[in-house]
Amino acid sequence: GDHPATARAIAQRIGIVPEPHEGQHPLAEEYRVITGAQLESFAPPNDCFDAKVLEEDGLTELLLFWQRCVEHTRVFARVSPMHKRTIVRAYQALGGYVVAMTGDGVNDAPALKEAEVGIAMGVRGTEVAKEASDIVILDDDLQSVVAGMQQGRLCSENLRKSIVYTLCSKLPQVLPTFAELIGVPSALTAAQVLLIDIGTDIWTAIAFAWQPAEGELMRRAPRHPKRDHMVDGHVLLYSYGYIGVIQSLACWSAFFCMPRMYNLFAQDKHPTMYSVTDVEADYAGMTAYYWTLVLGQVGAALAATTCRQSTLQGWVPNAKLSTCIVMELLLALLIIFWGPAQQLFKTRALTMGQLAVGLIGFFAIGVVEECRKMRLRSADAAAQSLPTCQ
Repeated sequence: GDHPATARAIAQRIGIVPEPHEGQHPLAEEYRVITGAQLESFAPPNDCFDAKVLEEDGLTELLLFWQRCVEHTRVFARVSPMHKRTIVRAYQALGGYVVAMTGDGVNDAPALKEAEVGIAMGVRGTEVAKEASDIVILDDDLQSVVAGMQQGRLCSENLRKSIVYTLCSKLPQVLPTFAELIGVPSALTAAQVLLIDIGTDIWTAIAFAWQPAEGELMRRAPRHPKRDHMVDGHVLLYSYGYIGVIQSLACWSAFFCMPRMYNLFAQDKHPTMYSVTDVEADYAGMTAYYWTLVLGQVGAALAATTCRQSTLQGWVPNAKLSTCIVMELLLALLIIFWGPAQQLFKTRALTMGQLAVGLIGFFAIGVVEECRKMRLRSADAAAQSLPTCQ
């Protein structure tokens, strides 16, 4: 609603309109601030921005105007409520953007409805505007939008971390089944798999809901709701092809380090031909595999608390996650050393040395992840130090 010069001055002070610089598009300054009168001169019929239709109707100049607006314009001054809907459609059709629109009046309702995210004022906003919007700011303070965006990003990020953590253990859980096909002694029973899923993974995964935000959360580019899926190739590669592989190597190393396990494999005995000694050795090997996998999941949980920051910065503030880790370790030790649990889950007591061997997966994940995150932080710092052009 302000005069274009006033709107431009305010926008420059708060960083919406960048200062002129070398290398910018020749038409950038001309299109930085557009008025409602200009929009009226280039109003598309029925707010249609289909390039093919406009070119067929001989409206190439109109299409070019709006393409430049979407690319260069930072401020629209003295526009009417109906112009707002046209602007929303232009950014959606010509830029492929996810558009948010604020408003409080009855006439703002069409633009609020058209935008992916309509934001209405709760105090001075009309009921029509509130009904047409997706979000109502109860205190009419736009800072609340920033807080809401941060909370939304945090919920999305923590859900993603929880999924990543849960998927990490699936590869070492399924490999023993396929390994039995080539004569490897049983390394994990179905009951132990369920014990890991229910007694270890599920509670820790829930605890990620209380994970605090990382420092750079609001400095990252937003996740596109249509293109950037919650579970994508990066998540699967991280869980199955990275952490899952480390856990599997650690579990099999601990398994074959147990007495007689390699001999049982080399002899290619069928389980029905095992002697009592062989059965006890296999149970001990299963226990070592189970214990190593539990510790590997502890390492995965700590690694998943942050994307770039050091693990200690993400893990320590989450008391619920720490409690879950302690409880799952106590449960694992109970399963290993308590007689009735040994009979139920086919486990056997391990020596201190055998328990220590199970830590290889935990430390391997910790060291590799810290190195990876340190490299990412260095890359981010190097990128921020480079000059940028807008």
